[in-house]
Amino acid sequence: MFEFTISSTKRIEMIDITGKVQEIVSKLKVKDGIIFLFVPHTTAGLTINENADMSVQKDIISKMNQIIPENDSYLHSEGNSDSHIKSSMFGCEKFIFIKDGKLFLGTWQGIYFCEFDGPRKRKVYYKII
Repeated sequence: MFEFTISSTKRIEMIDITGKVQEIVSKLKVKDGIIFLFVPHTTAGLTINENADMSVQKDIISKMNQIIPENDSYLHSEGNSDSHIKSSMFGCEKFIFIKDGKLFLGTWQGIYFCEFDGPRKRKVYYKII
């Protein structure tokens, strides 16, 4: 198992990590397999979504903030319950196929690290099978 770090700059943001993950696959010269990504944080997650139009990420963040507002009479004393809920909804892991040395994603798909309690320095663990 290996890791890389991500530094978020906002409380809530989606950071495209597709290039970083592809760089890892290329550097290790993996032709075919699966890369497993895991985020060991309770206020962050991973998703795969459109990476051609950045307004999609803005729409996702906007809707998540409507559905799960930052302040909503939560019981958790740290004041970041919304971040925990958003993380649970997105999940903390993704499997991506590798085919012919490339991430096997749809034409418009990208891999996003989802920060819900930043800014912070975060880790993403990965293992290639």
